[in-house]
Amino acid sequence: MNTKLASIVLAGSTLALAACAKKAPEDLPPPPATTETPAPVATPSGPQVGSQAHFERGVNGQNVIYFDTDRFNIDSADAAALQAQAQYLSQYPSISITVEGHADERGTREYNLALGERRANAAKNYLVSLGVAAGRIQTVSYGKERPVALGSDEQAWAQNRRAVSVVIN
Repeated sequence: MNTKLASIVLAGSTLALAACAKKAPEDLPPPPATTETPAPVATPSGPQVGSQAHFERGVNGQNVIYFDTDRFNIDSADAAALQAQAQYLSQYPSISITVEGHADERGTREYNLALGERRANAAKNYLVSLGVAAGRIQTVSYGKERPVALGSDEQAWAQNRRAVSVVIN
């Protein structure tokens, strides 16, 4: 009788375990993705959009305009440079600039600061007249404090009488 009971218990356990077995899914999952390394994405060459280098390249190096002694008027050469800047700024509406006004070493500090301010504002006003929003252009005057050319001759003075457009984003 022990053998019969053992056989019945064994058969019952086998049936119970078989009832718990999982069925195979009707839809199989997709095969695993390949682990190949993707080809590197080519990065554009040249300076990043919004950088000073990109701005200077975009305006063909015309980010500086020059003035005659004691003047702040925009001449035809200045107008061409400012038109290139306005075109760049219209192409990249999120970029803002500061126009820095400079003067040569002659004159008092106060006079040169005022002259540098008039030069920066003349450049800004011209850009605004070409359609650039005034809020995108700041101005600052450095007077004679930041010369690019050292020297006390007409050549050095001519290089220092300028307005420089600088990207601030």
